[in-house]
Amino acid sequence: MRVLLIGANGYIGRFVADRLLADPAVQLTALGRGDDADVRFDLATGSPGALTRFLDAVHPGVVINCAGATRGGARELTRHNTVAVATVCEALRRSGCGARLVQIGCGSEYGPSQPGSSTAEDAVPRPGGPYGVSKLAATELVLGSGLDAVVLRVFSPAGPATPAGSPLGRLAEAMRRAMQSGDGELKLGGLGVQRDFVDVRDVARAVHAASLSAAQGVINIGSGRAVRLRDAAAVLARVAGYGGALHELDAPPGPLRSTIGHPRTDPDHAAPVAYPYPDGCGSWQQADVRTARDRLGWRPRINLEESLADIWMEAACRI
Repeated sequence: MRVLLIGANGYIGRFVADRLLADPAVQLTALGRGDDADVRFDLATGSPGALTRFLDAVHPGVVINCAGATRGGARELTRHNTVAVATVCEALRRSGCGARLVQIGCGSEYGPSQPGSSTAEDAVPRPGGPYGVSKLAATELVLGSGLDAVVLRVFSPAGPATPAGSPLGRLAEAMRRAMQSGDGELKLGGLGVQRDFVDVRDVARAVHAASLSAAQGVINIGSGRAVRLRDAAAVLARVAGYGGALHELDAPPGPLRSTIGHPRTDPDHAAPVAYPYPDGCGSWQQADVRTARDRLGWRPRINLEESLADIWMEAACRI
């Protein structure tokens, strides 16, 4: 099976690449903006015609798109998350390769949900920020393309190589700094939020399964369990061997200040002002993952404690 992987150097893409390279039946070609890609191509600026010519030459059976941006303004997010996907869809429509498309979406497309509920694929998406809007627009382009395509809505990926700017990445960095300085007290804000964390290696397994399946439409990829960030912090402290006290800061009036990962007392380095929930998902998010089980034969295997242990191992190497 010839697979074209777009975004192989990204957080999810690198684990998808590892998973596919371990399958002897897969012949993998990586396309991206970096020098180490097999083929250099920028989806946000490249033309569908140029990509079509490449598809006709390589003739992949599956195209997996892990590329995109998670940070930046609305214009940048739209360019990398929506325009780029429009280019992929148009190129596949023009090409004679007939490849199946596996698009990586995200839980932010749904927006806020009712605490205690599980969000299924038939929920009406109401993204609460520009990132979710740009990813939802990409999903709609894929679903309306007429291609053999599936969109995996990945909730909150965790585990090795977790980005430093993510909630768990900032949490690990804050704990590392506290341990390095011998601080017996760690004050953090924003710990009340609850998210559905799924290990990035399990996400890669889901992408592999989706590439082999005939499933179409939208499929949620998550653990099926919301975890309060405060509880994740306690697990991380246990994994790290941090014996200090964890205290949650009360949210200040007005715009919330993102305090995780910033020094506890440093007036010259104030935490940047951020929206209360930068991913636009409110205080609660939990995936209904029954469709992934039924249509992909997929279930999450790696628990959050193992994911946090891997996050901590990388953070600890910076001490």
